[in-house]
Amino acid sequence: MFDIALNLTSSQFDKDREKVLQRAQEAGVNGMLLLASDLAESQQVCDLAAQWPKLCYATAGVHPHNAKSLCVDDINQLKPLLAQTQVVAVGECGLDFNRDFSPRPQQLAIFEAQLALAAELNMPVVMHERDAHQAFIDIVKRWRDKLPGAVLHCFTSDQQALKACLDLDLYIGITGWVCDERRGLDLQQRVREIPSQRLLLETDAPYLLPRDLRPKPKSRRNEPCYLGHIYQRVAELRQQPLTDLTRQVADNAARLFQLPSY
Repeated sequence: MFDIALNLTSSQFDKDREKVLQRAQEAGVNGMLLLASDLAESQQVCDLAAQWPKLCYATAGVHPHNAKSLCVDDINQLKPLLAQTQVVAVGECGLDFNRDFSPRPQQLAIFEAQLALAAELNMPVVMHERDAHQAFIDIVKRWRDKLPGAVLHCFTSDQQALKACLDLDLYIGITGWVCDERRGLDLQQRVREIPSQRLLLETDAPYLLPRDLRPKPKSRRNEPCYLGHIYQRVAELRQQPLTDLTRQVADNAARLFQLPSY
């Protein structure tokens, strides 16, 4: 199984980071993508991925929350990291108009600059979007044919948004949100509508612990070792054999991130 979104630099993992990865492997997770959210974290995840070759890979990029901390030209500082073999995508980049931690014009500029960089380097992108659907689609539409691939991770939106993303040939990342019996009902329907060749699964750990996980962990912290629970739930919703789903998602991850077959 491949987890396309793991926030391994989170302070929640400071005391047992190596054991977290060990538990993940024991649970059948044989590939993980470590997400970066700013320039400093891009270096950190690059270094972490280098410690666990062929298990961990990294992104390099700036989350919209942190767009306010730099100018467009600063994006070029990502280039040396993106040249490292363990760094396989630009991101996590995108738009977040829900919290507006960065001014919207700055978010737009920094997002577009990262798409331009990905196009220049012929690298895929890992993207974030919250309450910014139309602006997000408008920007991605301008760059999509110049990118080798792109995923909207942690998708929780509606049918119209899903169709717009699929029309742009995006991969769709699904988290443990799909396991939520209250907030995840609509996503449970949407996950049935995603073409097999465009589906990716993720934990987004340490966030989004699946609500229906039993027994419940003493900690509310999510871990990549729980990825199999998400696979199982998605297989049930799609009425698809788990082995087929696992193989397909692994193939999708390898194709998107230009990795050896998983």
